Amino acid sequence: MAANSKGRKTSQTSLLTYLSQSVDDTTRNSVRGTGASPRSRGVPRSVSQQHSSFVEGSIVRIRMENFLTYDSCEVTPGSHLNMIVGANGTGKSSIVCAICLGLAGKTSFTGRADKVGLYVKHGCAKGSVEIELFRSIGNLRIRREIHVANNQSSWQINGENTTQKMVEEHIANLNIQVGNMCQFLPQEKVGEFAKMSKTELLEATEKSIGPPEMFKHHCELKNFREKEKELESACPPSQKWLEEANKRAIREKQLMEPHFQQVKKYDSIDLLSLKMPWVEYENVRCEYEVVKQQRDRLKDELKRLKEQHAPMLRQAQVMEKQFKELDMKIRNKGTEIKETAQRCKQKQEVLERKDTQIEEINHALRMKRDEEQDRQKRISNTRRMIEAWQTELNTIGDFDHLQPEIDSISLELRRIQEERSNIESERSDIRREKENQEREKKRLANHLKQLADMMNLKEGKLRERFRDTYNAVMWLRENKDRFQKNVYEPILLVINMKEQKFAKYIENHIPMNDLKAFVFENGTDMEVFLSEVRDNQKLKVNAVCAPNHSYAGMAPSRSLEQLKKYGFISYLRELFDAPEAVMSYLCHQHKVHDVPVGTAKTRAMIDQVIKESNLRHLYTAEERYIIKVSAYTNKMVSSNAALRESQFLTFTVDADERRQLEEQLQEVHLKLQKLDSQMAELSEKQRRLEQKDNQLRQRKKELLDLKGKKRSLEQKISTKQDSLKQMEQDAINLQDEEQNANAKIRDVNIQKAKLVCDLKQLIRACMVLNMEKGQLVLENMTVTSEKNRLESECKNAASNQRSLELQFAQLDEKKSRLLENCKSLMKKASEACDMRPGEGLPLEFQTAFGAIPDTLDEIDALLNEERSRASCITGLNASVVEDFKKKTEEIERYTEELTRKKTELDNYQSNISKVKEAWLTPLKQLVEQINEKFSEFFRSMQCAGEVDLHTENEEEYDKYGIRIRVKFRSSTQLHELTPHHQSGGERSVSTMLYLMALQEFSRSPFRVVDEINQGMDPTNERRVFELVVKTACKENTPQYFFITPKLLQLLTYADNMTVLFVHNGPEMLTSSKWNQKAFLRRRKRVQQDATVDQ
Repeated sequence: MAANSKGRKTSQTSLLTYLSQSVDDTTRNSVRGTGASPRSRGVPRSVSQQHSSFVEGSIVRIRMENFLTYDSCEVTPGSHLNMIVGANGTGKSSIVCAICLGLAGKTSFTGRADKVGLYVKHGCAKGSVEIELFRSIGNLRIRREIHVANNQSSWQINGENTTQKMVEEHIANLNIQVGNMCQFLPQEKVGEFAKMSKTELLEATEKSIGPPEMFKHHCELKNFREKEKELESACPPSQKWLEEANKRAIREKQLMEPHFQQVKKYDSIDLLSLKMPWVEYENVRCEYEVVKQQRDRLKDELKRLKEQHAPMLRQAQVMEKQFKELDMKIRNKGTEIKETAQRCKQKQEVLERKDTQIEEINHALRMKRDEEQDRQKRISNTRRMIEAWQTELNTIGDFDHLQPEIDSISLELRRIQEERSNIESERSDIRREKENQEREKKRLANHLKQLADMMNLKEGKLRERFRDTYNAVMWLRENKDRFQKNVYEPILLVINMKEQKFAKYIENHIPMNDLKAFVFENGTDMEVFLSEVRDNQKLKVNAVCAPNHSYAGMAPSRSLEQLKKYGFISYLRELFDAPEAVMSYLCHQHKVHDVPVGTAKTRAMIDQVIKESNLRHLYTAEERYIIKVSAYTNKMVSSNAALRESQFLTFTVDADERRQLEEQLQEVHLKLQKLDSQMAELSEKQRRLEQKDNQLRQRKKELLDLKGKKRSLEQKISTKQDSLKQMEQDAINLQDEEQNANAKIRDVNIQKAKLVCDLKQLIRACMVLNMEKGQLVLENMTVTSEKNRLESECKNAASNQRSLELQFAQLDEKKSRLLENCKSLMKKASEACDMRPGEGLPLEFQTAFGAIPDTLDEIDALLNEERSRASCITGLNASVVEDFKKKTEEIERYTEELTRKKTELDNYQSNISKVKEAWLTPLKQLVEQINEKFSEFFRSMQCAGEVDLHTENEEEYDKYGIRIRVKFRSSTQLHELTPHHQSGGERSVSTMLYLMALQEFSRSPFRVVDEINQGMDPTNERRVFELVVKTACKENTPQYFFITPKLLQLLTYADNMTVLFVHNGPEMLTSSKWNQKAFLRRRKRVQQDATVDQ
């Protein structure tokens, strides 16, 4: 088996080998080894057999990834003794650290690094340790992942995320204590074991092998003893003071006798005052009982009256039921009568409709007669019209001479129509062009508005920060005609940045006083302006005058091409636009044409820039540099400052673009005016053509009307002749129509006769129903009379009942009021006697109240008498009485406190006796057993050693400890094991044997000892090794990990122990190339070849 790891200082490969296990596994990083003698190869046991020998909590598997020296490694130890052997630095102690940290141990337990992140392999961001613990109900897998970045850990139990607290609880349930050096002794802690005090050794032993309650009892005893000491020291002074205080109280009590008599009188007064509410309560209670009896009697009378009233109510209910039944029958008869009357009405309505139908037939006949008369009239009229039109037609002549004039007019109309079409086409073209120009005008106006909005933002900033300057700008815009030459608004309004990101350079370079200054081309104009705004308007404004000679085009001292190698991208002048006068002033005053702007590259090589460029003023991406040359030393001195963020110039308005937009907008206005003029000319021309067209059409219509009149008369005559023929054909036969009408009237009369018969039968049925209803009404009147009589009697009885109920309610209310009064007086009397609710009158009050009169008058008279007697007794000074009272109370308080402390002391002493018995007896037996094993181990090494329970005072439980005494030479006496008396090897042997003595009694599932054999001579090392093998390899013993850098030759091994070798070196095979079976086969061939050679 092989496990890959890179060393902490080299890139060597570490190999963890399990001997005596012939398992070929080139893909996994671990193989379980059963452990066998190096001189013999035993048959490995199965996993189930091996697991059966594990105790609860034993380590089944350890997996490390990126942990200390390991990249990835998995260790599967045996159930008994595990020898981990390897040279120093190969990674043995890394396994110990993995056990400690993987089981929620603190980093201080390992004695190495104090931060958990330092245990991750160098160069890795995280590492992990996974430990699998044996449990009969199912193994427990604990995984800890360590993160270097935040020095934190994440935990998992059986693959599910959890907290460190839950892991610690599981570990504690399995009796694992990685912080106890008697169970877990890493290499760095071996020396500290011998330095442990006797008390610390006892506590570690109790935790390691003692019953769970042993260490708890020890802690309780220490706490009880501390409290016992406090109580013992507090009781004697309190007892002495109490005795002296009682003597003083007896002497002072004789002087207080008159006061006691007065107090006795006041007590009598208080007693009388206490009884008075009880007497008041008894009087009200007696009244309550009388009212209660009256109420009960009235309640019985009400009950009797209700029983007498019940039959009458039942009879009234029977009458009410009969009344309702008769009323229901009457309503039903009324419904039948109503239905029959409704059917009669329907029959009458049908008869009326039949009469209407006859009338309609007669009316239709009259209409036919009228229609025939009207037809005869229309025929006569039509004939007269035809004769008149025929006469007019005969008088009309021929109109053929009109046709040439009509053709000439038609030709002229076609020419006019063509001209109008051409004009309309031109108008359409002009309209389209005008629409395009309007859209362009709107677009330009919107764009100019956006630029104006940007200017408004700049002006808003100016108004917020410099109100006087803003007011001066407003005045200037209204009074520009007062100046001879151009006057420019403040520089921050007229300059325009080409890119917003460069605004900070301009604002940092040009002072704010200049940025808000007005620029004048003429000095006289400036004086006029300042006289007005400063002197008259009292505004604080700045103004500058542009140079007479323009500096706007001045060349820089060095070309930009020469500076690009330093990261410079432009001069300040090229970053913005401004009117020529303003740019001339800025170049002349602030040298914007000669100050370059650089980038981060310029900042990175700033020292070189300062030395080589001879620049006196420059900008990097975020800083401003000013370089000066000393007049005395000729040395360069540079200063730099961070750039402020821009506030005003971030609003960029392109002046050229704005000027171009205004010119384009003016051109559009001119085009629109021209188009409107053309449209007006075409409209006038079209109006004249339309006027001429209307005149020609009117003349043509008159000619056509003359020509078409003859044809129109012929058509009218023909149409009327056709209409006359149709009217003559539509003649009506009145005789047939009369016969049909008479037949229809006969049929309707037959139907009317049948309806009359049906109506007669319905009227007869309605009369019968009315008679039946009358009979029911008579019966109902009789029942109603009886019902009213019974209701009157019930009403009288109910009135009597209500009267009694009213009296009952009044008595009940009085009873409730008296009851509440009783409760109130009872509460008042109970509170006066300091009684709890529901508590009976105490016996002492009953006895005292027995000697007092039972009437209020007698109690009041006696109370006045006692008060008079009390007032006659001369009292003591209030301060004397109060002082005596305080002293008495103090004596009582001290008495109670002393009694409490004595009781508490007795309880602590009783508890100490019980806990001491439960703790000391098992502890002595346990120490005696450890001593037997420890002495036996030392005798086997021809040395002597003892372990005993040591204390200087049996009552000082925090001073108890385990004392180890040893001697390694027969000529010396037993000496206590200390860090100074014995040698390092002797301390190691003593420590190892003490741990071995604990092995058989251990409750811990495993024990870890790291390199404790260092410093031992070979003889002691061999003896200790044999004892470890003998003790740790017994059946039913806990798991044991023994880490050592070396082993002596010809040592004794047991079959159920496991030896694990950790190798490290530059010639090591990687885990992917390691083949254990092939290694064993080669070893076997070498042994066979050696045998043949012999």
